[in-house]
Amino acid sequence: MPSRPLRRASADFTTVRSKPGERQAALRSGRAAEAAVASDLARQGLSILATNLRLGRLELDIVARDGDTVIVVEVRHRGAGAWQTGLESIVPAKTKRVRAAGERLWRERFSRDARVNRMRFDVAVVTFEDNGEARVEYARGVM
Repeated sequence: MPSRPLRRASADFTTVRSKPGERQAALRSGRAAEAAVASDLARQGLSILATNLRLGRLELDIVARDGDTVIVVEVRHRGAGAWQTGLESIVPAKTKRVRAAGERLWRERFSRDARVNRMRFDVAVVTFEDNGEARVEYARGVM
């Protein structure tokens, strides 16, 4: 029997439909995760320059500053039933988008600022405990 060539999965195969309210709940928990990371960074003495910064069609979750370094932080939130960790969820396409947004930010805002010498791309993964407390895992310079 001849084998058939592989075909790309149809859009219906890859589309996951949310139940009413799930999308809003995910947005709220994502915003809560970003707030937890920003608060954690501020406690460590970093200046939070922006959250949810739009650069055209691109967005950066958190932009912070530590001395002469601008830090772009991608925040990932995973629930208890997630199939992959927050770090595993960062696919090459996501890395490319975050880096493109960071590079645009650098060109438009920081390239001529003598107080800034470099930019770093970090990832923060937030898990909420049963009591609602946020647990933040932080990886520096991974993107």
